[in-house]
Amino acid sequence: MNIRDMRIMLGDTQSEFASRYGVPFRTVQNWESGIRTPPSYVLDLLGQRIREDLVNRKTAVLPKRDPGKKDLPERTAFIGAREWLKAVRSSIGEDVVFALDEALICNGYFGGRNDEYLVWIYGPASAAQFNGVVIIGEHISDQSIIRKDGLIYTDMNRTVNDALANEPILDMQGITESLSRYYYSNGESFRGLGIAPGYQDRFDKLAAEAIEYYDS
Repeated sequence: MNIRDMRIMLGDTQSEFASRYGVPFRTVQNWESGIRTPPSYVLDLLGQRIREDLVNRKTAVLPKRDPGKKDLPERTAFIGAREWLKAVRSSIGEDVVFALDEALICNGYFGGRNDEYLVWIYGPASAAQFNGVVIIGEHISDQSIIRKDGLIYTDMNRTVNDALANEPILDMQGITESLSRYYYSNGESFRGLGIAPGYQDRFDKLAAEAIEYYDS
């Protein structure tokens, strides 16, 4: 599969594709037209990133409780949210990467909810045997994750972009509160966050809401 085919599968324009992977727009045009061919090492690295992004698609439907599936430890049985997540990870028995609200908890920007049921992860399809698990992707680049205190989770940049991708089915309270805390702890700035072009307008509105949340 060539770069043009992969770009189309991602649903990106040439400009969006260039921004997504940090490649000059003219270079993408030249690659697709055959004027230039990317070096093999660049093609290999880019191909890996593209394949990961093709797998890591946004979720369409939230799971409902199924009596035929296994139950994860209940949030209310633990005093700290991070201890609960460690128990969840132990139950699943895989090196799952926590995402969205669970990643925000790990990052220390969100306290979670006492009645938490859904657990957002990147991980193997086998994790779906547990009630409440939402798999938003099977693979994720090591560049987008943090390993700390026995937990693996997406960094703030990836978490924000995942939230914007899944906004139609996601309670955005956690991300709004977390962006507010990020803004405060980052010198009243959102520096360090790189937003995918297709989500920039929505992020700008969300950022304004987060600043207002902080100011209130």
